[in-house]
Amino acid sequence: MKPEKIIELFKEKFNNSVTNSKIEIKTAGLKKNSYSLIWLEIELKDFKEAVKLLCTIQFPHFAIISGNDTGEEIRLTYHFSLYYGERFKEISLNLTTNLAKNNLKIPTITNLIPGAQTAEREIKEMLGVTVEGLPDLANVFLPNDFPKDVYPLRKDEKGAAKMVNKKEEVEKVD
Repeated sequence: MKPEKIIELFKEKFNNSVTNSKIEIKTAGLKKNSYSLIWLEIELKDFKEAVKLLCTIQFPHFAIISGNDTGEEIRLTYHFSLYYGERFKEISLNLTTNLAKNNLKIPTITNLIPGAQTAEREIKEMLGVTVEGLPDLANVFLPNDFPKDVYPLRKDEKGAAKMVNKKEEVEKVD
């Protein structure tokens, strides 16, 4: 399926829930072979259904989740590849959704793509996102005694600055 057709399929299925979409064509290598990147932004209410739809096109290769604290919300982008390993056919598909800071919850996709578990655990511990239905909640990177409610990749009062402030308070007491 061509990138334009994929975007059309998502727009037909989710109508106004697809808030932004774009296709980028890149070239790489000595022979300048081209490949496509699809960027799709979808409302949270349809996020998991969008991943299900993606699985019907061709089972996607899941790479990682990138998260960004924009100030008002947490922006999550799930990075997938379609036709993974098929020479000159591979398409990168980046599915983005936004979570309001007062409701940092997203459903797990591990029942659809089990390999997403580590990345979902990472966004839980680094950004404070509750991944509903995630079967394993243990930290991946942070130690078990890491301060509760401190999230290293947050830019707000729950971010790493909170930990620095706490340390300074402790040093003043000593």
